[in-house]
Parts: sequence; C-alpha cells; structure tokens
Amino acid sequence: MRTSTLRHTATALVAAGALLALAGCSSANAEGDAAAPAADPESLVLALVPSQDQDGLVDTAAPLTDHLTEELGIEVTGVVSKDYQAAVEAMGAGQAQIGFLPSLQLWQANDMYDASVVLQTERNGNITYPAQFMTNNPDKYCDDAPVERDGMLFCNGADAMAGPAGLDSIDKVKGANVALLGPGSPAGYIYPILALQEAGLDTDTDINQIPVTANDASVLAVYNGDAEVGFSFWDARSIVVKDTPDVGQKVVVFALTEEIPNDGVALSSDLSPELQERITTALADFSDTEEGSKILESVYSITKLAPANPESLDVVARAAEALGLQ
Repeated sequence: MRTSTLRHTATALVAAGALLALAGCSSANAEGDAAAPAADPESLVLALVPSQDQDGLVDTAAPLTDHLTEELGIEVTGVVSKDYQAAVEAMGAGQAQIGFLPSLQLWQANDMYDASVVLQTERNGNITYPAQFMTNNPDKYCDDAPVERDGMLFCNGADAMAGPAGLDSIDKVKGANVALLGPGSPAGYIYPILALQEAGLDTDTDINQIPVTANDASVLAVYNGDAEVGFSFWDARSIVVKDTPDVGQKVVVFALTEEIPNDGVALSSDLSPELQERITTALADFSDTEEGSKILESVYSITKLAPANPESLDVVARAAEALGLQ
C-alpha cells in the first residue's frame, strides 16, 4: 500500500499541474459540431476540492483511487484542484472524469458541461448540512450560556446541529475580522454571506474579510485569533481536534445557516453510460463496507454515498445567483 500511495502522489503532482493551469482558463468548447462519443479512456483522474488539508488529501484518498483502479481495471489518479471552480473547469476540459464536488459545483458541472450527478454524500444519516458561524469571543455573540455537545461548545440553539439557528445574533459580526473561503464554497462563503446580507450588513464594507483556503484553515484562524469569526461547514472543528484538542472550547459555534445540500460525485459526459454505471456502483459499494466508510470519512467526513437527487441542488444555485455568482 505504501508503494501504491507514493505512485499516486507522484502521478498526482504531474496531473495537478494541469488542474492548476485550468483555474484561470475557460475550458468549454462552445463552438463546432458535436463530436462522436470517444472510446473510454485508459486512465481516469478523480478531482478533489481543497475543502480541508489539501497537502495530504491525495495520500488520504489513495485507498479510494486504488480501489477504483482495481474494480474498474483502469488506472485512477487523485488530484487536488487549485480551488473549487478549477475542479469544475477540469471536468469541462477533459482533464478530470470524476469529481468529488460541493453542491454548487455539482450543479455547475451538470449545467455547464452536462456531467452526470450520480451520488450524494450522507453524514451520520443526513443528506443536508448547515454552514456555521464560529467565534473566539462568545461573550459578544452568545445570547445564552454556551452548552457542550460531544466536547464542542455551542450557543444560541446551535447545538441542535440543524439550521437555521442563532441568526438573530449575526448582525454583531459588523466590524469584525471574518475568515471565509472563496466564493465557490457554499458553507465557507455563499450561505453565510447571504445570511449576513439578509441581516442588513454590507459584506464588502461591514466586515474585514480574511481569505482562507479550506474549512480547517477557517477554524484555525478563529482558534489562533487571526479572525474573530469564521465560516465553515458543520462541524469542521472535528477536523483539527486531533492537533488542537481544546478547539471545541476555544471556538464556539453561535449560529447556523439554512440547510445546504450535501456534496457528491459527478462524472464526465465523455464517459460511456456503461463506465459511468460501473464507477457509480464501485463507489456506492465501497461506501457500504466498513473499510470504505472509514476511508471516505478520512477524506471528506463522508459516512455513505447514496443515489443523487440533482433537483435538490437548485436551492444552492439560487443562493449563488442571489449573490451574483452565477
């Protein structure tokens, strides 16, 4: 397994260059006649978005790509895209055939490039999740005493673990340093920013935006005091608890947004229906095994992959449109 992991990492570094180059380029071929379906490729690229510690993500996902390679009889390599949008463009350019994508990017891959949305993730039985507002200053943002749940502190009813909750308190964010992900992130940007705007804040002038690259970086920005407030998916504090055991006490969740459809898996329209079906079955069956579930949890905190409902993604597309991101 170690040799295989090193092989995946080396190959991924080469393939990642193509993904990085795509970040600023348009990859759609909007003109010309439709080409006849090509034969299925001899190798596949699985695009991962930098939702958390991107440096180790390819290695963490190596058992998954190894499994797909074995099941499909086709070499599968994992790469981490520069950002969320680059993963979509990589699929549109034929540089990636499988995408583990957040909900907005699933919708975009389907809408822009006719990718098939085949699976959505479950986390502890849930197919939706809220974005969370976190702070290191609970005296300012908590209208009640924080309560502990599973070693983590919450206030304003956010311990219910389902949104919305505590949104009456978010107008206090005005003037604060706020850690947030790029505009393509539903939990790290779109839903929290929209909630702030609906609370009456001008998010261009009323907050000091501290850009971060991933959800764990947002948690750590609050933990380290670089930001007073941070946005992330629920509950990204668990990602860093191993290295910062007191994160659940120092970083308090004080509000949750409306529920967001879970991320999932998109497959390139360049692949034959037969290969798409084989990939979908291999991933779903993998998630049903104890080993597979543990590996998927280590990659993106996934407990199961279930059949997708593409129509459920319309809500996040509408939220992005409300922010002018479409």
